[in-house]
Amino acid sequence: MLVETVFRSEDVPAADRFECWRELMSRSYAPMELRSDHADDFRAHQRLIGLGAVSVWPGEFQPLVFRRTPKLIRQSDPEVYQLTLVLKGSGRLVLGRQEATCDAYEFHSNDSSRPSETWTGRERTGIVGVELPKAQLPLQRGRADQAIGRRMSAKEGVGALLAQFLTQVTSNTGQYAPDDAPRLGTVLTDLVAALFAHTLGTDTSLTPDTHRRTLPLLIQAFIQQRLHDPDLTPPSIAAAHHISLSYLHRLFQDEGATVASWIRRQRLERARHNLTDPALRTVPIRSIAARWGFTHPSDFSRAFRTAYGLSPRDYRHQATRSTA
Repeated sequence: MLVETVFRSEDVPAADRFECWRELMSRSYAPMELRSDHADDFRAHQRLIGLGAVSVWPGEFQPLVFRRTPKLIRQSDPEVYQLTLVLKGSGRLVLGRQEATCDAYEFHSNDSSRPSETWTGRERTGIVGVELPKAQLPLQRGRADQAIGRRMSAKEGVGALLAQFLTQVTSNTGQYAPDDAPRLGTVLTDLVAALFAHTLGTDTSLTPDTHRRTLPLLIQAFIQQRLHDPDLTPPSIAAAHHISLSYLHRLFQDEGATVASWIRRQRLERARHNLTDPALRTVPIRSIAARWGFTHPSDFSRAFRTAYGLSPRDYRHQATRSTA
């Protein structure tokens, strides 16, 4: 299990809750000023998870204002980038002359070396925060600074891949061993670098090692978002990522699969899930097959039987009986 520290406001007397929260934030992260209209009985729940040099902190709390002032920066600057995935609520960031809003399923970014002020919305806010040392980010010097403060979506592409990684790691830390922490931190750092590079409109800022490690993940995310497209083919995937077809096949050989078999497996898994969904019980099987890129029902039935040992009809019937 990964090592984590947990704060629950209900474990602290009401009058002391906000002060305890403030001390935790200033001790665990870049020192900051905090204020809240709910300070008399502040409600918050937060975990701090260490992944090597990277810290991840999922939390939920009442409306707040965070301030990082020039004075606090002079007193202490840990030289970190901060990235926050907003899961619930909204926020607004002022970073020098920049001002940006951030809604649910977007990232906002910050820099511990720059004065800033962040307001969360009027409702409880749910986030997953990330802090990583600037020196650890595998981007060309100065490029990461240009991405700070820009809006970054968590709904598609690299942002969705990073959001998926963060929610998966933080939802169940018990599935990982303590020795996994540095490796997970490396993956997280590479994905943050890839998101920054994507935000800047180019991946040429990435180091060769980071590009090589993240490219298979980015291609898999690209495929998963287009499984419904019957024209999704290895040549179209290679062209979309500006790589040769042979290099694409080589990447998937390292994953232990061919490109076509990996696409088919993902499509079959989505179709299998639909067949067991009570809400889709009346949807024709051929429609479910077409939804996931199978243009010929007979091909779908044959592939499904090979993968799961039953025809799609029998599989749905068995799942329906089990649910009943």
